[in-house]
Amino acid sequence: MTNDYLESVKKQFEYYKMLGDKTFSQLEDEKLFWQYNTDSNSIATIVKHLWGNMLSRWTDFLTTDGEKAWRNRDAEFENDISTRQELLDKWEEGWACLFKALNGLTAADLQKEIYIRNQGHSITEAINRQLAHYPYHVGQIVFIGKMASENNWTSLSIPKGNSNAYNADKFSKPKQKGHFTDEFLNKEKE
Repeated sequence: MTNDYLESVKKQFEYYKMLGDKTFSQLEDEKLFWQYNTDSNSIATIVKHLWGNMLSRWTDFLTTDGEKAWRNRDAEFENDISTRQELLDKWEEGWACLFKALNGLTAADLQKEIYIRNQGHSITEAINRQLAHYPYHVGQIVFIGKMASENNWTSLSIPKGNSNAYNADKFSKPKQKGHFTDEFLNKEKE
C-alpha cells in the first residue's frame, strides 16, 4: 500500500506539472504576464506562489516546519517575474524540490509526523494537502492560458466533441491495471 501510494502521488504531481508545461508552451511570452484585472493573478504570479510554497513545504520536509521563516508569502503575489526564462526557472526549481523530497521518502517515513505552521500532519496528510493545493493553481494556469490564447488553444485532455471516440477506444481494449496518468506521461516522454 505505501509504495503504491507514493508512486501514485509522484505520477499525479508529474501529471499536473505536465499540464503547466504544456500550457506555457502554447503561449507567447507576454501572455504569461497577462492579468484579467488588477485583482487577479497572472500565470507568472501563480508560478511564483507555487515556487515559494514548494520550496517552503518540501525543503527539509521531514525535519522542519513546512512554513519556513525565510518564506515571504506576500511577496509571492507581487508581479515581478519579467521573463519566460525566469518563470520557467522558478517552476522547475519548485518541482525539483518537491520530487527530491518525495523520492527520498521510504515506507517507514509515512509513520512520521511533520508540521505546517505548527499544525501536526501525518506524511500522507501533508502530501495530500499539497496534492490538492497544486492542482488548484495549475487549473488556474490552464484556465488563464485558455483565455489568453484566444482560440489558439490545443486541449490538454479529451477535446470537446471527442468523448465518444475516446471512450470507444478505451472500451475496445481489454481491462488493464495502470495509473490514469500513464498514457499522458508516456506520450510526454516520447
